[in-house]
Formats: sequence, structure tokens, C-alpha cells
Amino acid sequence: MMELAIYDMDRTVTRTGTYTPFLLHAAKALNPLRLALVPLVPLTMGAYALRLIDRRRLKEWNQRLLIGGAVPRLRLAPTVDAFADLVIRTNIHPGAVRQIDEDRAAGRRLVLATASYRFYVEAIAAKLGFDDVIATGSITGLDDIIHAKIDGENNYGPAKLRLIKAWMEKQGLARDKVKVRFYSDHVSDWPAMEWADTAVAVNPSRGLRHMAAKRGWEVVDWGF
Repeated sequence: MMELAIYDMDRTVTRTGTYTPFLLHAAKALNPLRLALVPLVPLTMGAYALRLIDRRRLKEWNQRLLIGGAVPRLRLAPTVDAFADLVIRTNIHPGAVRQIDEDRAAGRRLVLATASYRFYVEAIAAKLGFDDVIATGSITGLDDIIHAKIDGENNYGPAKLRLIKAWMEKQGLARDKVKVRFYSDHVSDWPAMEWADTAVAVNPSRGLRHMAAKRGWEVVDWGF
């Protein structure tokens, strides 16, 4: 029977989130003048907090502010690679590296499932040795231009489980023929964790820690 080891990324594998740091990194590399727009980011966050926009729109607006509405992938590639190197050097939990190595040694297929954007996550996943990536997609135009618009669902909360199931169907993986381990730090991933055969709460948020205690899920600290 095939085994999958599915990892959330931000604050599970990484110490901190990667989305805003990536946008700031890209703004500085591609067009430093866009850093003047950084004070607008708290306004978009405020709109989200007040439920005037959803998480999807928040991500699209901030991407448009800091790296533009349309960026050729070829132009973005060096920035993505440099950011991935930075993440690997400075922002990975030591325990995550050990667990990834353990799952690989056990013959499990390594999958990174994250709400962050595929166009930069793939570089991080490759450097960590993941086999597959399930991430939030971007609308891509002619000449491989990445637009500040999400393609499909934002890979967060219940949507993450739907996208995992869709990926498995495309891969020809029947659920009853696969054993699934799922690692996450946040309660938003509870649908995927309940669906998995083994759920592991990693450096869990308060909500996930409480749920893990009720469900009997393993709790681990990958911070050292």
C-alpha cells in the first residue's frame, strides 16, 4: 500500500509565514519603488479583519501592490530561487527536516500542501526534496505571465482537503489504497487532519492543540 506524507508549509515546515516575506523580497528585487506601497498592506489586512474582503481577495490585492498585476515567470524566476534559498537557510524547523528525511527513508511519497502560491512554493519544495506540491495557483497568461489572480480555490481550510482529493484523483490514487499522514500547525487544517489516517499537530496553535487533545492526535515540537 502506498503511503503519503502530506505537510502544511507555513509555520509547520517553516518557522514563520512565507507569503508576505516573499512579496517584500520580490518588491525589493524587482522594483524597490513598490516598497513605498507597504503602508497600504495593513489597510488590506484591516479590510480582511472587518470581513470586507475574503482571504483570496486579500492575497490578490497584496500581490498587486507589491509585485504588480502581471509579472513574467522568467523575470520572477531568479527572485523565487533566491527566496527559496533564504527560506532553506533561515526559516526551516530542524524537526521538519528530520521528519522529512524519516518519511523519505520509510518510502512515503512527500507532498507539500499549502495555501501559499505555487509559483514560489515549488522552488522551496524542490530544495527540501518533496515529490509533489499542492498549492494555490495563479492565473497565467500568454508568454507565461503570472497574474495577481488566483486560479481555482485558495488552498486553505476545507478547500485544502478538496484540492488534495482532486490531486489524488488525477494521480490515480484511490483513498482506500493509500495510507495518509498529515502534518499541520493550524486548526484550519482540521478537515484534512480528520480525513488522514495519522494526524500530527506540529507546534500547534491553541485551537489545534485543544482539538488534538480531544482527538488523540500526536503533538510534536519541531523547533529544535
